[in-house]
Amino acid sequence: MKTVIFDLDGTLADTSGDLIAAANACFKGLGLGALLDPEADKLTAFHGGRAMLRLGFSRAGSGFGEDAVTAEYPKLLNYYEAHIDRHTRLYPGARYAVERMNAAGYATGICTNKPERLAEELLTRLGVRELFGSLVGAETLGAPKPDPKPYRASVERAGGRVETSLIIGDTETDVKTARAAGVPVILVTFGPEGEAIARLNPEALLAHFDALDAVVADLIGHP
Repeated sequence: MKTVIFDLDGTLADTSGDLIAAANACFKGLGLGALLDPEADKLTAFHGGRAMLRLGFSRAGSGFGEDAVTAEYPKLLNYYEAHIDRHTRLYPGARYAVERMNAAGYATGICTNKPERLAEELLTRLGVRELFGSLVGAETLGAPKPDPKPYRASVERAGGRVETSLIIGDTETDVKTARAAGVPVILVTFGPEGEAIARLNPEALLAHFDALDAVVADLIGHP
């Protein structure tokens, strides 16, 4: 079965507001104030919790290194889990695009570097978990993207075959994952980088989910 695998953060949903709020909660707990900006630091948010902590601590001075990142990361996850859908929204057209993929006969799944339990919780709260045949998170197989193992597992668990699949993402990590798995990658241009994401030379760019059907068919054909 031909398969479409989605990244989650920055691809299906704009999760940056809640992610940055969780990182800022850690900084505030240390008396540092809100070190990240919800708009200016969106791109860093999509690279994960540790990346946000590193950026914030770099602004706080030389007294904070990897030990501080390691100590604060569990606190960030706990705060984020408790406030996971306060600001997060699906990107326009995302739900309907996945529904169309399913109705057309494609298998669909998610391969994310978000911890699986948090991805499950978020997708359930957003009301779209049942649309996807698989969900593989950062720790599910002990190796996050760009290792190709979680991608391959997400395809197979959705009932598809890797050789007739593709990934839709928003960062260099998704491109590296696609290259490692030997599949096409579509990058969205409605994230923080906008059209500049074309610098990564994906097989296709996606400006809105309304155009997904045609782009997918061009790359892997119809089911």
